[in-house]
Amino acid sequence: MGRRILIVSASMGAGHDAVATELARRLRSGGHLIARVDLLDMLPPGVGRGLRAAYRTALHRCPWVYGAVYAAFFRDGAEPGERNGWAPDTGPLAAALQPRLRRVVERRRPDALVSTFHQAAQVTGRLRARYGDCPPSTVVVTDFAVHRQWLHPGNDQYLCLTEAAATRVRAATGRPAQVCGPVVPPAFAAVGHEYTVGKPSRWAREFARHGRGRPAVLISAGAWGVGHGLITTARLLTATGHLPVLLCGRDERLRARAATLPGVLALGWVEDLPDLMAASSALVDNAAGQTAVQALAAGVPVIGYRPIAGHGAEGVHEMAAAGLTEQVGDENALLRSLDRLVRPGPVRARRIAAGRAVFTADAAALVAC
Repeated sequence: MGRRILIVSASMGAGHDAVATELARRLRSGGHLIARVDLLDMLPPGVGRGLRAAYRTALHRCPWVYGAVYAAFFRDGAEPGERNGWAPDTGPLAAALQPRLRRVVERRRPDALVSTFHQAAQVTGRLRARYGDCPPSTVVVTDFAVHRQWLHPGNDQYLCLTEAAATRVRAATGRPAQVCGPVVPPAFAAVGHEYTVGKPSRWAREFARHGRGRPAVLISAGAWGVGHGLITTARLLTATGHLPVLLCGRDERLRARAATLPGVLALGWVEDLPDLMAASSALVDNAAGQTAVQALAAGVPVIGYRPIAGHGAEGVHEMAAAGLTEQVGDENALLRSLDRLVRPGPVRARRIAAGRAVFTADAAALVAC
């Protein structure tokens, strides 16, 4: 008989919900009963929407503010009462959400809790620490850089992207941490990468129409179209013989602006992203989020460039330190990396193999066991 599992996420961007959606799909296919809750929906009317808008505005218009907030409240520090990177009862938001999630748990009576967002991990950790009847809690860490807001020793176990992340969690919380790699839909791993047999995909045809003979290079801006110098990067790639494909997410203003640039293919929200990646030669990434790990699964080499502030900068660095990507600091380095990676050869093959090797276990199986 399947278990009743409550997944707690938050609609901050699209990455945390994407992981929650894929976990739910896998768990349901295993016969479990799944319910989901968005932390932002649990706040008083308008508060969650305001928090999301403030975060989005900071990333777009004043990333230095978000960087300062991240440095003060997410990165390791020497705050009073902090030990091993974990500060007890961190933040008023977790305190406000704790009784609200407690009521959801009492109403739904799940057998297990799963968090895919850092504030959810704080709330479930508090519940487990304070209430003996709270069900066991698993935290699925979606970041390569495990900042301290993910960490609460009240949670029962953590599932991490890399061994470096798991080591950090164990040291900070004293709780078990296993490595499962990223959680992405199987369609990304199933796609082909070289359209040499049979009818080319629609994206291969589209790329040929816009720039025949030019390798298609994706430029990721996340669900919100966030990033520094996206247009400049697209122009650089056009001038050096590539076809830049700017993924603008749901930012229609960015897409409309980029669509006026000669030699640039500007896309909004893409539903068939696995097929798009299958026809692409590389991804230029700035956040180490879901788009980056989806590219790893699809066999698309990833280059970290001009990362966004806070978690983006740390995540891009950690992905490169793990040998999964290349991180570059200027235009010349970016072009050198693309020269090595966009065409078939041993360097590209090694990078693809390293990226696929990060997918070590099924997070859903570890949650359900």
